[in-house]
Amino acid sequence: MPSTDVQVPATGPRLRVAALPPLTLYVHLPWCVRKCPYCDFNSHEARGTLPEHEYVDALIADLESTLPSVWGRRVHSIFFGGGTPSLFSAHSLDRLLAAIRARLPLEPDAEITLEANPGTFESDKFRDFRMAGVNRLSIGIQSFNPKHLAALGRIHDEREAYRAVEIAHAHFENFNLDLMFALPEQTKEEADRDVEAALAARAPHLSFYHLTIEPNTVFFTRPPPLPDEDASAEIGDRVERRLVDGGYEHYETSAYAQPGRACRHNLNYWRFGDYLGIGAGAHAKVSFADRIVREVRTRTPAEYMRRVEAGAQVVERREVGRSDLPFEFMMNALRLAAGFPVSMFAERTGLPIVAAERALAQAEARGLLERDYERIRPTALGRRYLNDLLGLFLPDEGKGKR
Repeated sequence: MPSTDVQVPATGPRLRVAALPPLTLYVHLPWCVRKCPYCDFNSHEARGTLPEHEYVDALIADLESTLPSVWGRRVHSIFFGGGTPSLFSAHSLDRLLAAIRARLPLEPDAEITLEANPGTFESDKFRDFRMAGVNRLSIGIQSFNPKHLAALGRIHDEREAYRAVEIAHAHFENFNLDLMFALPEQTKEEADRDVEAALAARAPHLSFYHLTIEPNTVFFTRPPPLPDEDASAEIGDRVERRLVDGGYEHYETSAYAQPGRACRHNLNYWRFGDYLGIGAGAHAKVSFADRIVREVRTRTPAEYMRRVEAGAQVVERREVGRSDLPFEFMMNALRLAAGFPVSMFAERTGLPIVAAERALAQAEARGLLERDYERIRPTALGRRYLNDLLGLFLPDEGKGKR
C-alpha cells in the first residue's frame, strides 16, 4: 500500500499562491446495481444490504480529518458521485448533509448535485432527496434507444428513462442528463433521435460524451463494433450543431447548458479550483499559500471503512511539482470553450504565465489556441484535437509517455 508520507517536492523556490481558489466537496458513494461494461470508475456491485449507516459514519470521520487543511474556507458546491448514489436512502443523505453543514461553512445557495440512474427512480424517494437539500440531479440516461441501452449494459429501459425525466421535472428545477454517442453500431440517424429526445426532455443541462474504450473494462477485453473515426466525428458535429440550434451553450468539451445552468461544481474543476474528496477512491486537491497538494483515498469500500477508523484512508499524498503545474492547469482550463483569463493562471498555480510561454506559442502557431492580453482560449481546431493541444504542456520528461 502506498505511503501517505511520500511527497513529490516542487523544484525551485516555493510557490506563491496569492489567493486561495473556491473550494467544493466531492462525496463518493461507490455502489451500483451492476457494473457497466464501459465503466472504469471506482464502482462496486451491491451485494445484499448496503452498509449505509457505517459508510456515512466513515464519510463523516473522513471529513473531520480534512478540516485542519481548510479552516475558515467556504464550500461552494457538493457533488454526490458514484457508483449510483441514488441507491442510498434520503435519510442517509439527510444525515450526511447535516453533518457537512455542521463542520463546513456552506454557501447559502450552494449547488448540491446527486448522480442518479433511471433504474433507481421512485417519485417519493426523489421528493425526499429534494427535501434533504439536494437541489440538482445528474441522471445517467446514456441513450433513449433500447438497443443501445442493452449494448451498454444499462439496467433501465427507455420507458424508465422517460419516467426519470418526468420525476426530475416534478421535484427539481435544475438537472442534467448524461448521454453518450458513437455507441456500438450506432448510426447517425439513431444519434439524431437521441439528441431530439434529449431536447424534448427540456433538461437545463446536457452532457454528451463520446464513448471511449478504457483499460480495465469489459469493452477493453471484448471491444464492441463501434462507428469508425470519421463517422464518430460526424456524429459529434451533428450533436453539437443541433444542441446549439436548440438553445444550449456548448461551454465545455462534453457539456451543454441553457443560460445560467452551467454546472458550478464542474466549472470549479475546470478553473483549477480546490476540492475536498471523501469516500472510497476519492481524490482531493487543496491549495496553500506556498504549495498545492493532491490526495487519493483507498478504493474498496470495506477497506476504506476500516482504514478510516485508523485514520489511514489517504493512501497517496503529494505536492504538485512546479514543472507539472502548467499541464495540470491547462488540462482543465482548456476544456472550456471560453478558455480562461490570463490572470487566472498565476492566481491558481502561483506561477507567472511565462512559465507556459513556450507551449502557448507552439499551440498558437499550430492554430490550436488563440490569445490576447486578457484571455486564452482553444480554437475550434484545438477543441477538436484537445489531446494534441494539451500534450504541448506536458513537462519534457512526460512527453514521450503519451
